[in-house]
Amino acid sequence: MLAGAPSAFVRLSGCNLRCCWCDTPYASWRPEGEARRLEEILAEVGGYRASRVVVTGGEPMMAPQIGDLTRGLKDLGLHITIETAGTVYANVACDLMSISPKLANSTPSGSWAAQHERLRYQPPILRRIMGEYEYQLKFVLCEPCDLAEIKRILNETAADPTRVVLMAEGTTAGAIRQRAPWIAEICKREGFLYSPRLHIDLWGNQRGR
Repeated sequence: MLAGAPSAFVRLSGCNLRCCWCDTPYASWRPEGEARRLEEILAEVGGYRASRVVVTGGEPMMAPQIGDLTRGLKDLGLHITIETAGTVYANVACDLMSISPKLANSTPSGSWAAQHERLRYQPPILRRIMGEYEYQLKFVLCEPCDLAEIKRILNETAADPTRVVLMAEGTTAGAIRQRAPWIAEICKREGFLYSPRLHIDLWGNQRGR
């Protein structure tokens, strides 16, 4: 819903899921980042000109100091978006909870499949987060048949369909363009929002941009 708004990003490491198409394994289950003090993070974010900050991951709601971090960001006068899969609850300061429930298309093969499938969709936690925060529900689509699962989730969580955002899975502009037409048609028919992957369009799949 805020695509194109200049924002500072704080990417936290660690995730309880193992999405097969994850584009940030370096911040999820193979974390490469350095340990940073809370005060350092707040000072760096405060040095940017952006009036918005996005706290993302991995799964940021798992971070031990997520509440302190978000309240510190709020003290800086920033609009805060948190990107989460909606499987973990934490008491945070947040202006827009960007919840991305993971569909069956995310389940990996191998030893993590059973745990991922068990954890990826948590209706009681979703309903609690949606009840306490302004939110958008962002779904990553691979095939048109993903719509049936999305409709089931919306029905089970009583979500507002005008807050549903659809995004194509893909880490290249070409892959996204292949899926964009039929996703846009679903949005037109169902009244959902369409989200580009703007950073891919502008810079490709580059870290740090």
